[in-house]
Amino acid sequence: MNSETIEIYHPRGVSNLGQWDIGGLKLKVYGLVADNKKVDGPMVTLAQSFVRQEVLPRVVDEGDDNGMGFVIIHPGELGVSISVHWWIQGSVLCQHIYRKLYSAAEPMDTVKRPVVACVWELALINAEQEA
Repeated sequence: MNSETIEIYHPRGVSNLGQWDIGGLKLKVYGLVADNKKVDGPMVTLAQSFVRQEVLPRVVDEGDDNGMGFVIIHPGELGVSISVHWWIQGSVLCQHIYRKLYSAAEPMDTVKRPVVACVWELALINAEQEA
C-alpha cells in the first residue's frame, strides 16, 4: 500500500459543454476541472477525435446501443482524462477512457491499467444514472 498522503475530497467545478452528435451517437458533454485548470479548445478537439477514432468502433463492436451517452473532459491536477460512456441493452453502461499525464509524451495504457473513474467523475456518472 502506498503510504503517501491521500488527497481530501473537494468538489470540482462542473460545466455543461453542450451536446455532440458524432456518428449517430448523441452525447452530453461535461467539463470537470481541478483548481486553476480549464477545458480549452485543444482538449475539446482531442475529445471529439477520441470519440470518432476510438469510441465509435467500440460502440459498433459492442452493439445493442441506444445511441446515447456522455463525455467527461477532466483536466485534473496531474493530467487530463477523457471518459466516454454509452448505454447498451437499455441500462448497461459502457466506457472507454483516454488518460495522459501533462508530463508524458504518450497517453496511458487504459487497457492494462484498471482505472474506472476518479471520485469526482463518479459523481457525474451517478447523476447520469439517476437521470
